[in-house]
Amino acid sequence: MLTGEIANVIGNTPLIYLKTLSQITGCHLWGKAEFLNPGGSIKDRAALGIIINAEKNNLLKPGMTIVEGTAGNTGIGLATLAAQRGYHCHIVMPDNQSQEKYQTLNALGAKLTVVPPCPFSSENHFYHQAKKIAESNPQIYFWANQFENMANSQFHYDHTGAEIWSQTKGKIDHFCCSTGTGGTLGGVSDFLKSKNSKIQITLLDPHGSGMHEYFQTQKISSSGSSVTEGIGIMRLTANFLRAQIDHSLKIDDNQMISMLYFLAQKEGLLVGTSAALNVYGAYQIAKNNKNKHLHIVTMLCDSALRYQSKVFNKKWLEEKNLQAIIESIT
Repeated sequence: MLTGEIANVIGNTPLIYLKTLSQITGCHLWGKAEFLNPGGSIKDRAALGIIINAEKNNLLKPGMTIVEGTAGNTGIGLATLAAQRGYHCHIVMPDNQSQEKYQTLNALGAKLTVVPPCPFSSENHFYHQAKKIAESNPQIYFWANQFENMANSQFHYDHTGAEIWSQTKGKIDHFCCSTGTGGTLGGVSDFLKSKNSKIQITLLDPHGSGMHEYFQTQKISSSGSSVTEGIGIMRLTANFLRAQIDHSLKIDDNQMISMLYFLAQKEGLLVGTSAALNVYGAYQIAKNNKNKHLHIVTMLCDSALRYQSKVFNKKWLEEKNLQAIIESIT
């Protein structure tokens, strides 16, 4: 078991065998339990990678304030680490995320600026607002810039990908996950392909995101929207461009929410919306390869408890026209 300070126990998360889904599909489905990181999500990895790289390059010094625009989880990861390393945090978020994220950031002592959601082209977008704050005084602010900072995907290359390879003993046929910054998909796919070029990589995308369409047509376009948080994007980031992708799948919110409740009731796993979407993607890949005994790995990014005011709220589900039909997963 890992011991030490917060930074020492990020990563090396368990790889959980999804027994029921594996029995249904005749493949071997695995989920990497990122919700067990200290800050509660996979974004602890990006936060640690960015901070270590900034410290190494003398860009981040004690007493400085880390600034970041985020859907929440990266901000929580940064604030979790900042609390032990002598930094302050200023997090800029859209105002449509789960209340649990805002509450967690407040508890961690981060300064929180909340802005209305808007297109990336608008100067009011949380990304641009965070950049503006950081550039106003570089002597006291460090901009984490998770989307373009390659320390993000490099940490996943050095650690997440290497862990998956080690935990599966190299017996992995397929890796799939969604993308927000591109850090996880970029780093993990790059590492796994370096070990075995035959490993297949599938990008999973919610409605409202343009990455599935980009992979299929080389044009970024989207339709619809999604209640998932922290995934989906309408631009190419430096971290995403590192990804080595063979296939892509579009997954809708009803498929996602059905899998979220299926995992709770059939696997005993309470996972968040992006994790549920990831597992639905792994399930689809397995169904398309039924009884071929493929080993398929995906990421369980965070816990349903970070979204319980939404996903466990019957009124909210009705407002979003979402139905959790676990019987559809057969």
